[in-house]
Amino acid sequence: MHKRALFLLAVLLFAVAATYAASEKSGSTGKSTKSAGLRFEISFSQEMSPATLDGHVLLLISNNDEKEPRFQISYDVPESQQVFGVDVDGLAAGTPAVVDASTLGYPAASLNDLAAGDYWVQGLINIYETFHLANGHTVKLPPEKGDGQHWQVKPGNLYSKPQKIHIDPKAGQTIRISLSERIPPVEDEPKVVDSVLGWSGANAEHKIVDNKWVKHIRIESQLLSKFWGRPTYLGAVVLLPDGWEEHPEAHYPLIVEQDHFHRDLPGVIAFRTEPPSPGLKDSELRAAQSGYKLYQDWTAGRLPRVIVLTIQHATPYFDDSYAVNSENQGPYGDAITQELIPYVEKTFRGLGQGWARAVYGGSTGGWETLASQVFYPDFYNGAWVFCPDVVDFRAYITTNLYEDKNAFWIESPYTRVPRPSMRQPDGLVLSTMELMNRYELVQGTHGRSGEQFDIWQAVFSPVGEDGYPKPIFDKRTGVIDHETAKFWKEHYDLSAIMQRDWKTLGPKLAGKLHFYVGEADTFYLDRAVHLLKDSLESTTDPYYHGSFEFGMRKPHCYPGEFDPAVGLNQHYWPEMVKYMEQTAPKGADLKSWKY
Repeated sequence: MHKRALFLLAVLLFAVAATYAASEKSGSTGKSTKSAGLRFEISFSQEMSPATLDGHVLLLISNNDEKEPRFQISYDVPESQQVFGVDVDGLAAGTPAVVDASTLGYPAASLNDLAAGDYWVQGLINIYETFHLANGHTVKLPPEKGDGQHWQVKPGNLYSKPQKIHIDPKAGQTIRISLSERIPPVEDEPKVVDSVLGWSGANAEHKIVDNKWVKHIRIESQLLSKFWGRPTYLGAVVLLPDGWEEHPEAHYPLIVEQDHFHRDLPGVIAFRTEPPSPGLKDSELRAAQSGYKLYQDWTAGRLPRVIVLTIQHATPYFDDSYAVNSENQGPYGDAITQELIPYVEKTFRGLGQGWARAVYGGSTGGWETLASQVFYPDFYNGAWVFCPDVVDFRAYITTNLYEDKNAFWIESPYTRVPRPSMRQPDGLVLSTMELMNRYELVQGTHGRSGEQFDIWQAVFSPVGEDGYPKPIFDKRTGVIDHETAKFWKEHYDLSAIMQRDWKTLGPKLAGKLHFYVGEADTFYLDRAVHLLKDSLESTTDPYYHGSFEFGMRKPHCYPGEFDPAVGLNQHYWPEMVKYMEQTAPKGADLKSWKY
């Protein structure tokens, strides 16, 4: 009897302990649980949202108040403040999302890793919407709302005002945060979408307005709307040649600038009709001077009369689509080449022929530039590729996706070395593959961070069983999925595709490819460009007849060697047009646009 009593007592104690342990967990639902350690409870009121919310709740912690904590999170580890994240699904008003020691963070992995002290603390929820895709999957994603897919400023997201709080992970505090603020809509977002529009909203640089030369357009894409299961739009900012209105008989070549999302012309174009204002900071002054000089050269007839176009194609996964067709994002490549560019050329009297189009861009835009030329070889007549994202997956930053087993670690039987992912031009390492991917995972699971590795995965991967992009590697361990890597190689490894298909691609690409990259690229992207160069240098019948320029000790976004007093665009645009003229078919219009 004594042994039976002891046994029943042990069973009872085990049941109580198991119940208590279960109550300690903070799951992805964000429901309130009890914990003895430091914990944050983040909630919103009925007034902020009577409806339940899906999304990702972020806890943001900074050791300074120079800016709100939400604006101090960076993949550059020395520059970043602290963030923790947790998924919520159907979170109701008054029910807290819980962040505790078990919640993954960046740069510190856990709340327990924080030193006791005073911090500025902020909460935010990046709200997701439900998409019923044409592929049959239903997914929850952050919609594009004119913000360029940045959760810090996404309209409708709820956040709290920063509070100065003393934090001690050992003290067992419970800190409650109320999301009492809402990010407002983008100012003056255009409602009409089937005509040329003037935008007058404000952005960080200057007012967004149409004038004689700069026009903003936005159209609904039928191809993309079908894929996303809701109206989906493409936008563009167009720079018209001087004299466009006065010469209705003229038709013009088109130069496409590939870039990240901008509501106005991007900084690389920086077209400014007025001289710089006094009191600008050095970087702002240089940009203003460059933009004003471009305006002067543009209107003085010192540049070719062409149409310049930059595309706005943000998606739920990133601030742009990467300008190609993708299983997870839809047919953006076709939408741009079959809908947007023909619309622009028809509206603004473009020549509308492949010989009269060139494309250029850097970084993300550099990859898009090369991909546009490779996947649509007859549509473009020349690609000027600056500091492109990974063009050969044998050098995926510092990982060979086909041969390495792990994306985070160089491993031996006795130790492992972290793979670097970011450096200074002198070689000093600023971050690693593991840290940058944890930075993304904390901001969004299932590839929803809106950051770099996640968008590559969204573009290059097949659809996973859950409807989200199939992971190329495990974001916690770094273990590579080589079956997914095979899919990447077949469909998006630009170096491998050109090598495989050179017999048919070569005649259409020869003479069109020009590359510029720093030998000390911040993200090691020069490694892939060197592999591509080796491949192209070996081509025959035809030889690729392109060019490569590597800048010694130059970082990411090396623009090639040119006279800064002349300007980047003033240097390369005439080169592009000269190539168009040299390769134009017999009978092509080489005169109407020259006046």
